[in-house]
Amino acid sequence: MSDYDLIVLGGGSGGLATAQRAAEYGARAVVFEPARLGGTCVNVGCVPKKVMWNAAEIAQAITASPDYGFDVRLEGHDFATLKQGRDGYVERLNGIYARNLARRAIPVVPTRGRIEAPGVVSDDGGKRYRAPHILIATGGYPLKPPIPGAELGIDSDGFFELEALPRKLAVVGSGYIAVELAGVMRSLGSDVTVLVRYDGLLRKFDAMLGASLAQHMHDAGIVLVAGATPSALTRERDGLALDTSAGRFTGFDALIWAIGRSPNTATLGLEATGVRLDPAGFIEVDEFQNTAERGIYAVGDITGQAELTPVAIAAGRRLADRIFDAQAERKLSYDMIPTVVFSHPPIGTIGLSEAAARERFGADAVRTYTSDFVPMFNALTEHKPRSSMKLVVAGADERVVGCHVIGPGADEMTQGFAVAMSMGARKRDFDDTIAIHPTSAEELVTMR
Repeated sequence: MSDYDLIVLGGGSGGLATAQRAAEYGARAVVFEPARLGGTCVNVGCVPKKVMWNAAEIAQAITASPDYGFDVRLEGHDFATLKQGRDGYVERLNGIYARNLARRAIPVVPTRGRIEAPGVVSDDGGKRYRAPHILIATGGYPLKPPIPGAELGIDSDGFFELEALPRKLAVVGSGYIAVELAGVMRSLGSDVTVLVRYDGLLRKFDAMLGASLAQHMHDAGIVLVAGATPSALTRERDGLALDTSAGRFTGFDALIWAIGRSPNTATLGLEATGVRLDPAGFIEVDEFQNTAERGIYAVGDITGQAELTPVAIAAGRRLADRIFDAQAERKLSYDMIPTVVFSHPPIGTIGLSEAAARERFGADAVRTYTSDFVPMFNALTEHKPRSSMKLVVAGADERVVGCHVIGPGADEMTQGFAVAMSMGARKRDFDDTIAIHPTSAEELVTMR
């Protein structure tokens, strides 16, 4: 039996961040990971997705270039070249992760790892590893619906295996993965239909964002179908056909399921522990990432808490600070988390939606400030898409508890405003900040 101070199950962002921070404090850590290092984000998530989004942004810039006097024409796109470059970049990142672990003397066991008892983990060959601390950071996997023919569609992992651009594509789902992939593929030239189960997009976000994005997608030529619960997927002569509660839709070259993700807990051996799962199968943790079993912790998507790469990293590092550097009260606050949806245009959001703020603080304690405008970039273009912004404030001192932006530049401007809001900024602090002109971001400090 091999002895360590920390066993990490999962070589994704959260697990690797925790192991490396622990090693910096002198702890002996080992990581179990059966697949490529980096987890979902690096291999089939945010990193390769951002590459695809960049390509789509270039396509849109080329389309707008004649309005600025350029004689540029968009005459096709080599999808295979894009895929080759993207996959090569991801492979280089895998190597960087491996070298970082080696430099810190953190071995990688290329199996999933199974908890035999608290403090004991075995690999696929039956070898046992022992440690007083075990971290579960195995993330999740994309779901497909339990309907006939579901296997004919691909999930978000399969999206990155596409060798060619589909001529006609269906995307089923209304969350951030669905709208991101739909936007990318439409910008690159696919005819895209998005089918949603309910009546809108991004239902977990502020209502303004979903409504505005739906208009942008419609204007881009994406067909949005609401109330479309899928019941069967079949392959016909002219392509895939999807039966839904809103009718039958046919002729698709590919269909992407983007209906959610489920936690990777099935093979962990949790039945040998006191670890508890919630009704959706996510591991229950307290504010310090402790599970119900002493010495076993969980971070990242496996907990169902703000399923974002930087959140997993931050939670994991704070956990290592607490365990291996005696920072007893070190923990992550989940109250003011910024995130970006790489749709077209991008969305930046921080803190509470208007509805969530009213529920938490009371309707009378909440006020909103909004702005809606055509960005200066589009002053010369034929197409005039609008940007929208909302500040949500609470209390007599108008503390800013929510900030929501959709429009060009939202992805980059969000980070700076997140710092201010994390420090407790009030609306008057925004008002007292000198505007940077001409920018879209200045709208957030000039709202009345």
